[in-house]
Amino acid sequence: MGRHQPLPEERDVRFGPGADDDGCPILHVDMDAFYASVELRRRPELRGRPVIVGGLGPRGVVSAASYEARKFGVRSAMPMARARRACPHAVYLPPDFEAYSAASRTVMAMFRDVTPLVEPLSVDEAFLDVSGAVRLFGPPTGIAQRLRSRVQAEMGLTCSVGVAPNKFLAKLASTRAKPDGMLVVPRAMVFDFLHPLPVGALWGVGERTAEALRRLGLTLVGDVAQAPAATLRRALGEAVGRHVYELSWGRDPRRVVTDSVEKSIGAETTFDLDVTEPDLLRRALLALSDKASRRLRAAAMVGRTVALKVRFDDFSTVSRSRTLPVPTDVTREVFETAWSLYTILRDSVGSRPVRLIGVRVEGLLGADGQPRQLTLGEPDKGWREADQATDAVAARFGVAALRPASLLRPRDAGMTGRKPGGERDLRSTAQEGPEGGRIEE
Repeated sequence: MGRHQPLPEERDVRFGPGADDDGCPILHVDMDAFYASVELRRRPELRGRPVIVGGLGPRGVVSAASYEARKFGVRSAMPMARARRACPHAVYLPPDFEAYSAASRTVMAMFRDVTPLVEPLSVDEAFLDVSGAVRLFGPPTGIAQRLRSRVQAEMGLTCSVGVAPNKFLAKLASTRAKPDGMLVVPRAMVFDFLHPLPVGALWGVGERTAEALRRLGLTLVGDVAQAPAATLRRALGEAVGRHVYELSWGRDPRRVVTDSVEKSIGAETTFDLDVTEPDLLRRALLALSDKASRRLRAAAMVGRTVALKVRFDDFSTVSRSRTLPVPTDVTREVFETAWSLYTILRDSVGSRPVRLIGVRVEGLLGADGQPRQLTLGEPDKGWREADQATDAVAARFGVAALRPASLLRPRDAGMTGRKPGGERDLRSTAQEGPEGGRIEE
């Protein structure tokens, strides 16, 4: 279920903390307005005021909004310009992803103290299977209550929890429990909970699919459940029709998966103003390559393929990729490949204004045991060791403590001159999706 599909906010006592949780081993824990809440934790003087986190440039989007800001219609993924019009008196803050990641690691560790079966979906939400933990910690509702209390006491943050027989129902329940609540879907009351909801509550049903269902006269989940399965397949296609029909009856066989394999790692940036200068684009690609490579090394992974993404001023988007002879996690190798792809693209399409640029490493493998082939004349030690030293400095003093010289702003390098527009153009708009989930990064 996408977060863009709102659900009714009223809470039914039949699904409260005292409901029967027998046969409900799945918890979905969702932090409340996570980015905004982390900011409020270190800025307590802002509590009670509308706070909006996101890209502050003209092309920025909202990453998270406090519940005070949501009363004015501000939502995640909304253009920041629209949010400013809706809530001009709000406090606007740039995102601090390092702080959010650190808070996320602490919260996820709390979850793993209860059960090893934790499946993070993003930095601010996860599924837990507590079927093996009930003998130690009591029933699922008790586990959920203790987790909520611990997160509040130790982190100063609130979360909402759904307790249900499966993942789909648990995620629906946590959404209806927001903010700072818990909702239980007893096995015997699945249809009482599910069937009165609008069709948009079904996971994977977006606006187009919902409109197709409405054309069939199906506005509630219960309507979908009573419709012939063959009708749904004809209207929506075989796979989607079958998927929607199964969910309408509350069926979701997915298990909590603890080891999800990433298929790619990357980063992208949207410029505040369209860029044509090769020097600025080169610096942007270096910064993105550095960011993607650091994430590779942190995950102990290497990748075989480097992909470049370029979106021009007319919103047309082009992708190019190259497979390397040997998998890599070295910043310089990723950057040189990405820059080569861009120069070839520029030679074919010309120096068109660039709105967005991104680097992604694909074909990921575990770094352990991967061969490292030295080219003729290459020193035994070099860029890989430099990356390792940089990572060590960043871990202790922060990412900004040590950067490639070409990414230093003139004042950082002690120079008095400044290339007109350089710093402004290179500074990127935060590209965030619904809170806790980045659109691309």
